[in-house]
Amino acid sequence: MKTKLLALLTCFAMTLSARAEENQDALSFKVESIDGEAVNLEDYRGKVVLVVNVASECGLTPQYAGLQSLYEKYGDKGLVVLGFPCNQFGGQEPGTEADIKQFCSTKYSVTFPLFSKVEVNGSGAAPLYQYLTSQSTKPVGSGKISWNFEKFLIGRDGQIVNRFSPRVAPADAELLKAVEAELSKG
Repeated sequence: MKTKLLALLTCFAMTLSARAEENQDALSFKVESIDGEAVNLEDYRGKVVLVVNVASECGLTPQYAGLQSLYEKYGDKGLVVLGFPCNQFGGQEPGTEADIKQFCSTKYSVTFPLFSKVEVNGSGAAPLYQYLTSQSTKPVGSGKISWNFEKFLIGRDGQIVNRFSPRVAPADAELLKAVEAELSKG
C-alpha cells in the first residue's frame, strides 16, 4: 500500500512540475535588484519588457544612452528596460553593484531598473537567462549569449517576441519597429 501511495504521489508531483514548466514564461522569475531587493518579474506583466545583459567597460557600453532614451520615449506607453550586469565577457563588469549603479546614473543618467550582477551562460547562469536562451526566438534563435548588450523583447503576456544581437543598437530600425508593434498591442 505504501509503495502504491508513493508511486501516486510521485506521479502527481511530476504532473504538477510538467504543468508548471508549460505555464512558465519570461516573467515567471524572481530576481534581485541592484539594491539587493527581491523583485518578481510578474510585476511587469502587462508591460513590454526589454531585457539586456549590460557591462560598464565594454565597447558597447554607450548603448546605455540608447537604452535610457528608449525607456524615456516609450516608458509612458508601457515599455520597461531591465538591465542585468554581467562580468562573463572579458571581465567588462568587474565592479560591485554599488559601483555599477553609480556609474550608470552618473555617466548615462540611467533610471531604468538595474539588477544584481548575474551570469548569463553556463551552469551558473541565472534561471531567467537559462529560460531566455533556451527559447528559439527571431532573429537570433536559441543558444548562449554571444556578448554584452544582447536584447530580449518580451510581450505584455510574458512571451519572448524577439532576440537581438549585441550589435543591434537601441535606436536600430528593426528593434524600434518590434518595440512599437508590441506597444500597439496594449
